[in-house]
Amino acid sequence: ELAREKLDYVKLTGDTQNREEVVRRFQDGEVPIFLISLKAGGVGLNLTAADTVIHFDPWWNPAVENQATDRAHRLGQTKNVFVYKLVVAGSIEEKILALQEKKAELAAGILSEDVNSLAKFGTADIAALLAPLPSSDDE
Repeated sequence: ELAREKLDYVKLTGDTQNREEVVRRFQDGEVPIFLISLKAGGVGLNLTAADTVIHFDPWWNPAVENQATDRAHRLGQTKNVFVYKLVVAGSIEEKILALQEKKAELAAGILSEDVNSLAKFGTADIAALLAPLPSSDDE
């Protein structure tokens, strides 16, 4: 779609051979769009040229997404960074987002050392995550 709209972009995946060149082109402003897979972009990137981060494929662990967002929030960043999460209502992504929130609550409970505030993640949570999505007839 980006090519069809004549929008220049670079991308970084696990298959990218020229990682440093791709990052340099984005950082130097040669291309305005940088598509990065969460796993490939998880380590060692400093993307202060970015002012917008869009998560369109949620990850089970909220720390992974936070780390990806932090690639733009680095020392040397002079712009406000806007972060968007694209989530379709009634989709598995919506369920993953709820799971991320529950995991964040659990982490906060562990860090606060308040055992009573710990969010529990059990079989009911797994069942809810794996429950069938509502059909379009249900709406």
